[in-house]
This record gives sequence, structure tokens and C-alpha cells, in this order.
Amino acid sequence: MRPEKRALIVPLLISVIANVGIVLAQNATVNVDACPGYNATNVFNIRNGLKADLVLAGKACNAYGKDYERLSLTVTYETDNRIHMKIVDPSNSRYEVPESVFPRPKSWDGNRDSPNINFRYTKSPFSFAITRKSTNEVLFNTTGYPLVFEPQYLRIKTSLPTNANIYGLGEHTNSFRLPPENTVRTLWNRDAIGGIPNGTNLYSDHPVYFEHRTTGTHGVFLLNSNGMDVKLQTVNGGTSLEYNVIGGILDFYFLAGPSPVDVAKQYAAVAGLPAEIPYWGLGLHQCRWGYKDYYEVAQVVANYSAANIPLETMWTDIDYMYERLVFTNDPQYFPLAKMREMVSDLHARGQQYIVMVDPAVGVRPGVSGAYDRGQALGGVWMKNPDGSDFHGLVWPGVTVWPDWFNPKTPTYWENEFRLFFDPATGIDIDGAWIDMNEPASFCMYPCSNPSAEAISQSLPPSRTSPPPASTLSLPIGTSAPSLTSNLLKRDNMYTNVLNPPYAIHHAADNLSARTVFTNVVHSNGLIEYDTHNLFGTMMSSATRDAMAKRRPGLRTFIITRSTFAGAGAKVGKWLGDNLSIWEHYRNSIAGMLSFAALFQVPEVGSDVCGFGDNTTETLCARWATLGAFNPFYRNHNADGPIPQEFYRWPTVAQAARNAIDMRYRLLDYFYTALHQAHLDGTPVLQPLWFQYPKDTNSYGIDLQFLFGESILVSPVTQENVTSVSVYFPDDVFYDFKSYAVTNGAGATVDLSNIDYTEIPVHIRGGVVLPLRVSSAYTTKQLRKEDFELVVAPDRSGKASGSLYIDDG
Repeated sequence: MRPEKRALIVPLLISVIANVGIVLAQNATVNVDACPGYNATNVFNIRNGLKADLVLAGKACNAYGKDYERLSLTVTYETDNRIHMKIVDPSNSRYEVPESVFPRPKSWDGNRDSPNINFRYTKSPFSFAITRKSTNEVLFNTTGYPLVFEPQYLRIKTSLPTNANIYGLGEHTNSFRLPPENTVRTLWNRDAIGGIPNGTNLYSDHPVYFEHRTTGTHGVFLLNSNGMDVKLQTVNGGTSLEYNVIGGILDFYFLAGPSPVDVAKQYAAVAGLPAEIPYWGLGLHQCRWGYKDYYEVAQVVANYSAANIPLETMWTDIDYMYERLVFTNDPQYFPLAKMREMVSDLHARGQQYIVMVDPAVGVRPGVSGAYDRGQALGGVWMKNPDGSDFHGLVWPGVTVWPDWFNPKTPTYWENEFRLFFDPATGIDIDGAWIDMNEPASFCMYPCSNPSAEAISQSLPPSRTSPPPASTLSLPIGTSAPSLTSNLLKRDNMYTNVLNPPYAIHHAADNLSARTVFTNVVHSNGLIEYDTHNLFGTMMSSATRDAMAKRRPGLRTFIITRSTFAGAGAKVGKWLGDNLSIWEHYRNSIAGMLSFAALFQVPEVGSDVCGFGDNTTETLCARWATLGAFNPFYRNHNADGPIPQEFYRWPTVAQAARNAIDMRYRLLDYFYTALHQAHLDGTPVLQPLWFQYPKDTNSYGIDLQFLFGESILVSPVTQENVTSVSVYFPDDVFYDFKSYAVTNGAGATVDLSNIDYTEIPVHIRGGVVLPLRVSSAYTTKQLRKEDFELVVAPDRSGKASGSLYIDDG
């Protein structure tokens, strides 16, 4: 959500609070624990699992609709470490996440004879448990909690250990370890209002969790794209986790572990291995919403050079567009000739350029070529139930959205990229930034008159400054400086998709609020009620394919805001419109860990120094150092707040130089970690307990993390302080700069006199680090630097490491 819209949202927020209260009261009257559940009948074994019928065990409770009388259960031991369980309606083909969006794993080599986890069940009433073979402990157990399966309400519930360690179920800004009492994680992608508030649903949907115990780690993934509440509750000393889903089927994958990294790899085998990114993608990126013209963009590039701060990639937000229309440039403020000259200069310096591409296409016949070409294809837009185009409201005013399920849409999208970003005649971008793809709409529900709302919201916004003179010369130059040392239609049986009988805890008053309506129909008959959470990931796939076709042989670099499970196989992710406050600085660490360690989206990072509101010199300095250990490192802020490029303050500039020096020297070490993630899913960022799984003190730590497996990062996280309490597990660590030894004892150590330009970084014992001898201004220059090896032995005197090198 953009800051300039906040004033418009205040009445809505009041409405949200009131409606949530009503929903809670309504839902509280239904005791689904009293529902009859099902009995298992006709149970029979198959080669690698079992099948059964589930028959309603008593009088229907009809909690939020009519109970299904008969269901079908299939359990498959797909590998020795993965069990796949599906519960479906055998009489009607209900919606499932399409294979085209989420390809299922193909290699099955499991059987019921030697698995590391087992499926056990009770016939009457039906319940099941997942147990670990080596310890016989129960990992997932529905005993005592009846299954509920209705057209628009599915409920399944498991008991958990007291004070369970649960991680995942994103996207959120909660703590990394979810509080096991009275936590509701709602999954319904939305354009977050007010700067990624805690305790609400945000841009992405990742219905997977890891549970960690001293005896091992396991994972649970529900492949379902419908809206849902996942409730963690502790009542009378008993802890439970409950799914409340408003459509689709129950399609679970249970992952055995037993180590945290094992679970991550096993999830990657289901969701897809992360995409490899170009080497340059790990450099520093600079962006701002509000650069008024091409000259200001070029001046920022020049200023970074003058400040001796390495800049890899320059970005431009929607400002470059003509009246905010996608696939256009403003001929006065961002004339094509000057844009092409600027990109050419950047490329000559070994730098890159990226622009924003939004999914919403302005309904401007004769003005928007993208709209006209879409119409010429017969209309590739999402439709109302009556077959007319669905209209909403985004930056250019009244808009339509591409229907990613329409077989013509991929060709349409590829053609738009080919035309507008043609290297010979257009803006030769090196990567793409896709936003507003939850999808977001500014039209207030029920949005009966988008044209009138566009006028009332002054969309598209007018320019407020004069255009630059046409005779201006670009201030960049063509040489980079050297650093000075220093699918099918389903019979869904839904009765109300606009206001379903069970209301999830969506942080807006309606599922269709500020987005495409849930009754919108796709070309293949699917409805947005089922597929809403897939929009961002489907746009990501289409954009990746379009970039690959216009730059054959080169790796793509795509950063998106909205994701679904499996998105990391295509794109990277930024953590959305945060604020320039210390709380969001701290939250960014847990956000990175969730995506990189759990969700298999390793190229992730926050808007460094904050997006909304004014940053401060000390906050931006600290964030510049923390950001250097984000996989995706970008300074980005909004139109309105003060500028925050790193060169604006001497302290921040020096902090950035120091941090980038460490990052760039470590870049091949981290690039190797990214390659390993691409091969087998090993996480590139890890919480401490991933490497110290029996250290109970580490389970709640989310203000420190491991960059790769061997670099411990411990940022200062409080305002106006120069000290930090660092937890050192029972291991040996070496200061990154001085190599001073710290013998950890599973205790906290206070570090003091940490200058605002520094960040505490330590090397874990047992690693051989391949470092570049020195940093450089661009990654192209960096690859010409020699290597040095830093050997950091463990307590037994041993160390090992690896290095992966390719052409980037």
C-alpha cells in the first residue's frame, strides 16, 4: 500500500475492526469439536500406501454448510521421508491447485515397509497420526478432534507438545517462532495497509510449517490456495494447531526431517528447487518511488560514484510511465532516447537497470497499446460472472487484469516485454520488478463505479514538477570508478463466494476488498475465490518466461511482492512496504528467515532504511549494515519521505562502504550457497537452531542469523545504542575482521563500542572461507579480484569449505 492513500483508508480500518468483532462472535457460536466426524470404511492397502472411504459418523453438524456424507482418503508413501495424504469428495471434482501452477513431485520411491515416518489411523471415529519411526513419537495427531468437510469449510486439527516450536505459515511480521497460544495466521494475499502490520495477513501465502523438538524437526505442508485461518491455541495446558479452510481439498505433505536442513530439502523437493540468479543480482540495488525524471535517476547513479559507494543496479518505480500506464514511458519526463542513453551508459560501466512492471492494464483505448493489443486478442482479461471484463482501480485509473489461466495470456505478456523492452528500440532492462500482484485494487468494495472513484482519488496522479530540459547531458559517464581503499472447471458447490459462511480473519472487511472480486471467472472456468492467492506467482512465472525469451541464454532476475508456495523456483521476493522504524528493521530478520530458510525463496530482502515515513541517520546506518547480509540488498523508499540514498549522511555512507566491503569479499561464498540451494534446497540463511538443533536457548532467537551456514550476523537492534547482546552457541567463533577467538558456551555475551558504521560478524569454526582479496565498485570488477582462503578450524582442528564458480 502506498503512503499517499492512507487518508482514504481510515474509515475502512474502522469498518474492519467492527466487522472482525462480528465475525469472531459469529464463529465462536459454532463448536466444531462437537461435530460427529467420520468413520473409515473399505480400508485397503496399495503398494505404497492405503485408501479408504470416510463416512459421516453421526448427525451432521452443518457448521458452515452441509456436511459431506462420504469422502475419499488416499495415503501415499512417496519417499521414505515424505507421506502424501489427500481427502477429497469422490462424487464431485472439487478445486485443487492446478498442476500447471504447482507441479507435483514426480519421483516416487517410497513404500510402506521402511519409511522414516508412518501413517497410523483409528477407524471409528476416524483419526490419524504421523509418527517418527526412530523415536516412535507422534508428530501430527488428530485424535479427539473430528474432521469437518463442508463445501466452504474444511477443518482439521492436531495436538502439539506444550510450548511447541512452530515456524512458518507466512507471510507475516510475527516473531519467527510463532507464539503457541492464541495465534491466528490468516492466509489470504493482500496489499497490506499501514506498513506490514503485525498479526495480519500480508502479500503471500505459504501454508507450510516446521515444528522443531530436541529429538528432531518435521514439516507439514497443506497444498491449498484457498483462504484459511491456522490457529495455534493453548487451552488448559493442551496446545493444538487447527486449519480452517474455506474451499478446495485437504492435500497434505508430511516431511520427516529429522534435521531442520533435511526438512528444508524435503520441502524443496515438493515445492521446487530455488532458481539460480545472476551474480550481479547480489550487488547493491538503489530505487525510489518519486524520482521525478530521468535526470534525477542518472544523478543518483553519479552521486553514488562520487561518494565511493559501490552501486550495482539502478531501479525506477512507476514514475517512468506515462500516466502510470504499464509498458509506456513519459515522453517529457522519461523520454525514450534519454532512457536508452542512460541504460547504455550503465551497461558500459558494468551496471544494470530494472524498472517496475505492474499487472493492472489501464482501460485507455488508443492510449494504452498494451490494452489495445490485449483487446485485439479477444480480451485476455479476468471476467465478471456475466462474461464482461472485470474493472478495478489502480495507478492509471480504471484497469483490467491479465487472466493468467487464459492460454493467450503468456504470448500477450511475452509480446509486451519484447516490444517495450527491445534492446534495439526500447528500454533494455536487465531484470524486472513486479508489484501490486496480490492483485491490488484501490476501488472500495463493492466498487460499483470505478470511473467515478478514479476521479475522486485523482487517478492517474498529475506531475507536480516541470519536465527536465531536453538539452541536459547525463551525469553518469561510461566508466565505473575504482574503489579507493577505505486448468479444468470444477463443480465447487459454493453457495456464496463473496461472503462465505466461515469468515477468515482477513484484515479487511471483505475477501474482495481492495482486490479482484472473488466471483471473477477465469477462461478455464476457475474462479478467483479459489485462485486469488496464485495470481502473484502466476505473474512471476509469466514474467520470468518473458524475460528469458527476450534475453536467451541469460539468467533472469525477477523480484515480486506476492508469492505462493513454490515461487522461489522462479523469482525472488522483497518484503513489501515497510516503515522506517526500528520495529520493522527488527522484523525484517524474521521475514528473511521465513522465506529463505523455510519457504525456499532465497533471494529475499527488505526495503533497506524503510519504505514509508522518514528514516533517521542512525537507523539508516544500522540498516545499511544489516542489509548487506540480506540476500537481496536494496535501498528503496516512498514518494513523500525524505531521500535516503546512502550518500545522504556521512555516517550512513561509511556504514555502507564498510558493509559492502564485507559483502563483496564474501560474495562468492554466498553465491556458492545459492548454487547449493538450487541443487538440493539447503537454505542460504539459517536461524541458529538449524545448526544447533539441541540448543534450546536458540529456538526463539530471531535477531541473529547465519549468512550461509558459517557466518554469524548479530546486528545492533536498538535505537541510539552501541552495544548488543550476542548469543554464542557451544562452539568456537572468530571475529570476521580481527580473527579474535570467542569460545561460545551456550550463553549471551555483551559486545560494546559498536560504531554506527559497523556490524558484528563472526565465522563459525570448521569452515574454509573463499574470500576475494578486496572489494570492487561493480561485481564485474569484483570477479577480476584474486581469492584468499581463510581457514577457521573447529575445536578438533578441522575445517572444510567449497567454492562454486561460473560465468554468472
